[in-house]
Amino acid sequence: MHRTAASAAPPSTSRTQILAAARRLIDQNGWEKLTIRRLAGEIGIGATTLYHHVRDKEDLLFLLIHEYAEQIPHPDLPPEPRDRIVAAATAVHDALAAWPWAAEVLTTDGFLARLGDSALWLVETMVAGAIDHGCTPEQAVHIYRNIWYYTVGEILVRAHSARERAEDESPDVDAFTAGHGGSRLPRMTALADQWPGLAWQDTYPQGLRAFVDGLLAQATSTAPLSDAAPGGGPRVAGSTAG
Repeated sequence: MHRTAASAAPPSTSRTQILAAARRLIDQNGWEKLTIRRLAGEIGIGATTLYHHVRDKEDLLFLLIHEYAEQIPHPDLPPEPRDRIVAAATAVHDALAAWPWAAEVLTTDGFLARLGDSALWLVETMVAGAIDHGCTPEQAVHIYRNIWYYTVGEILVRAHSARERAEDESPDVDAFTAGHGGSRLPRMTALADQWPGLAWQDTYPQGLRAFVDGLLAQATSTAPLSDAAPGGGPRVAGSTAG
């Protein structure tokens, strides 16, 4: 059946133009203020015409993320499984650090189904690395998810902190230590002058390596918590917890 002229996507506006205009608006005003109507006005077309190309704002955001993710360079993978996990997680972190708004969009479960092969290759690398290290598939998924939470959390905190620093709204460390009394918070009071600088340091690489080491060690220990029954005794075959 031939599509009618009314249902066909207008050829005058390409997806490339739409995504480029959407990126401009996000850079100017943030992703929260992006709307289909505002984007249509930026391009110079009607909102109805734009809906021929994108279903809604969420669809538009994932199209942007998909296009961006396909351009992420794949890192050279070292031979050790643990190091492959670190390399893949670092690639994800560095890509999202350049586009922190994308990290906010991807904070809901189920987003993996919306990503392309390039981004999923990084997830596959982390899961495969954990399995090759000796983890079960279930443990590998949990390790990936924990790394993802750590990575996204670090990016969002730093992005929000950078925004506050740019607006000169950083919290006064002296004020919050004084408000609680120096005698009650002696360590924090002693570090008050250094705290902002220390808190702003980029410790993600060191934290990631330590985190991965801890997750792998816990998952492959000879007596994992999941194999122990409540109270510390051995789990009886067929029993369930909770």
